[in-house]
Formats: sequence, C-alpha cells, structure tokens
Amino acid sequence: MTKWIVAAMVGACLSGCAVPAWAQAPPAPRPAPAPTPACGPGQPASSKSVDKASRCFELRTYTVQEGSSIEVLHNRFRTATSRLFMKHGMQIVGYWQPVTMPNTLIYMLAYKDNAERDRAWAAFNTDPEWVKTRTEMAVNVKVDSLFLGATDYSPIK
Repeated sequence: MTKWIVAAMVGACLSGCAVPAWAQAPPAPRPAPAPTPACGPGQPASSKSVDKASRCFELRTYTVQEGSSIEVLHNRFRTATSRLFMKHGMQIVGYWQPVTMPNTLIYMLAYKDNAERDRAWAAFNTDPEWVKTRTEMAVNVKVDSLFLGATDYSPIK
C-alpha cells in the first residue's frame, strides 16, 4: 500500500505540485570574478613609460541604478566603507562625483600589487561589519573597475 501512495503522490506531482525547497537544486554559484591583472612593482608594464615601482591603482566607478539613491551610497562611504577600506589595508587616493553625472561615484584605491588587492578585497567582503552595512544601506550599483600603473613622470606612484 505504501508503494501505491508514493506512486500516487509522484503522479500527482508530475502534473504540477510544488516541490519543497529542501528538495530543489541549490542555486547556481556566482561566476568567479575576473582575476586582477598583474600590476604593482616589478610587474610587466604595458608601456616603457609605466614606472617599474608603481603601485597597483584601481579606479572604480559606481553608477547608481534606478530606484536606488546616490545619497545613501555617499552616506555608506562616509560612515563605514572608507573606514573599512583602511582597516583592510586599502589606500584611498580620493573620491569624486562627476558634475554632469549625479548618479555616479568614482574613487581610486592603491595597493602594493595585485595580490595585495585581492587579499584586501577578500577580507573586506567577508568583514561582518561590511556585510551588515551593505544590507542595512543597500544600493543597487553597476560597478566598473580599471587597473592602472603610474607613468614614470607621474607625481603619484
């Protein structure tokens, strides 16, 4: 009789019953981020004008998407993000808001090299304070990142 009940339940489910969450396949994992390109002292330069001792610079652009607030993003950086960047060894070069793009924040960070950058971001992203902050002050942003090496004539290396 038990086999008959199980068969009836399976047959009924084939015609549209809901599958409990515990029986569903887990969501697909997020794709791994692209590796940070080699940058920093002693790394291969894209040009003979890139200073061999240059730190690894990262220029990040956050474009706030519709339904989110640039002011919440500014407040998040003002009250928590900057302090957490410093806690994890990220050197803040500066923050800017383009005058003709009011929904955009651009900032630059500097690291010893790409390995240090990856280590710092891994620690930052798992910091309990950051997890709490990004949840409480959620902002939907499109992130663009560009890695830079200072030229041999740059005042900042």
